[in-house]
Amino acid sequence: MVRAKITSKGQLTIPKKLREELNLNPGDRVEFNKVDDELRLRKVGPFDEAYHSSVEQTLNEWLSEEDEQAYAEL
Repeated sequence: MVRAKITSKGQLTIPKKLREELNLNPGDRVEFNKVDDELRLRKVGPFDEAYHSSVEQTLNEWLSEEDEQAYAEL
């Protein structure tokens, strides 16, 4: 088991051992998924990034100032 500490800004350093095992490099994107009481992280590949980027552009109705305020603490 590898442990890490969350900073006061909510940031987390992925330990070197895990970065190497997952081939995570500076600039790579990752995705977090909550499964029951676990938080899972995975590297996002180029296809995933392109897909999510294209879908994101269709969700403009969720980009209001009210939504930003409502979800600011997440």
